[in-house]
Amino acid sequence: MPVRIALPKGRLLTETAALLEKAGWQLSGYDTSLRNYRLPSGRFPNLLVKVFQEKDIPIQVAIGNYDLGICGLDWIEELSVKYANTALMRVKNLGYGSGALYIAGSRTQVALSIDALRAQDETVRIASEYPNIAESFALNLRLRRFSIYPVWGAAEAYPPESATLALVSGSRDGKSLNNGLAPLNKVIDYSAFLIANRQSWKQKDISEILATLEKVRPDIKYAPSSTTPASLKVPPPPFPIGKEATDIVRIALPDGHQQKFTVELLNRAGIQIDDYPSDTGNRRPNVKLEGVVAKVIRPQDMPLQVANGNFDMAITGRDWLTDHLAAFPSSPVRELLDLKFGWVRIVAVISKNVPADNIYALRQQGMGDGSSIRVASEYINLADKYARENHLGMYRIIPTWGATEAFLPEDADLLIENTETGSTIARHNLKIIDTLFESTAHLIGIKDGKHNRVKQARINSLIKMLASAVGEKQEHT
Repeated sequence: MPVRIALPKGRLLTETAALLEKAGWQLSGYDTSLRNYRLPSGRFPNLLVKVFQEKDIPIQVAIGNYDLGICGLDWIEELSVKYANTALMRVKNLGYGSGALYIAGSRTQVALSIDALRAQDETVRIASEYPNIAESFALNLRLRRFSIYPVWGAAEAYPPESATLALVSGSRDGKSLNNGLAPLNKVIDYSAFLIANRQSWKQKDISEILATLEKVRPDIKYAPSSTTPASLKVPPPPFPIGKEATDIVRIALPDGHQQKFTVELLNRAGIQIDDYPSDTGNRRPNVKLEGVVAKVIRPQDMPLQVANGNFDMAITGRDWLTDHLAAFPSSPVRELLDLKFGWVRIVAVISKNVPADNIYALRQQGMGDGSSIRVASEYINLADKYARENHLGMYRIIPTWGATEAFLPEDADLLIENTETGSTIARHNLKIIDTLFESTAHLIGIKDGKHNRVKQARINSLIKMLASAVGEKQEHT
């Protein structure tokens, strides 16, 4: 009987690869140049190995798609605090990938403390990639009023303007927190864990696999650190809020791979910006333009943040705006300007082994056994809308956090994915059966927003400068 294991991409990949090499698993291609998500094992022919984004792994093991997995305790806790009765077992602390989760606030909030939070009548807003842990913390602290802001990442950028606190990851001594954050409370220490599905643990013989790990990594007792966090760097000037922001234009800039193209656009527009991209992780770059301030956050979070009034404008993909509008059709956020970079297609993808060339054929074919069609995507609202509009019958949306190609065909039947050339899709033995739409980077904002004369003039000037830069690029292409 084959044994299925889910291994992590990202932060744990290098150390996990080193561990498994010492254990003699003979995995081909599990390194930083990873190109395939399915890896053969020279040591264990019946071991089925697949690579996922780390936060997907506890879910996949809990629902029984995989027998074993390796991921951080932080993501295990994120699942377990909400679903305490899952079939997830913690087998072994592997002793690497250590860190901690902290509740942190801005150092500009000088009176902020745990006691002050408990006594506060106003809503305490907590931003985090770990919304379940954040909610559990707030409940255990018995906060009178609180609101959790789930974000895709960059939670440290939100206090103090867009959130009171952030639940963020850092080193166990607290020294790695930046962006002007001061830790108020350490929530958990974490490290890499081997996890298992409870039913698989009972029914499958995995003793030989475990023995190879035991030989190179004896049990390490989990001992939470009690180190008091050291003093942090002096924070950058605060992002204007309240009355101070009346005339200030607040713009959200993307992190990640679109930073290079965003900088090129800003330079063509004559907008100078310091420390973007930042080598130190600063998320408040200095814009050399009077009355304009910027913050760097995830493009996925931008439409909702603009809708909530935390930003006046943002640079994100049309794909993420469309996903937002699929969930909130009455949202005031709209496209202000097509910036003409970051072109991708949003497509529907299935395995090449499925005898269907379009969504209609897939619909007619169905699942055969009467089970629901599993639709995996980062774009959960788009995926849901697409499945409904194409009358796929019984379907189930599987949220993912990247590396979506790895889900087909074992863990999903249909993907809603983005692609530039389609080469990655083809390399994973997949095929495109439909194109939903094309997406480029856009400047988004609230059309006809109610701003004072000074602020509106600054917004209009920014749009004009960026439009001129886009036109200049088009003339040379």
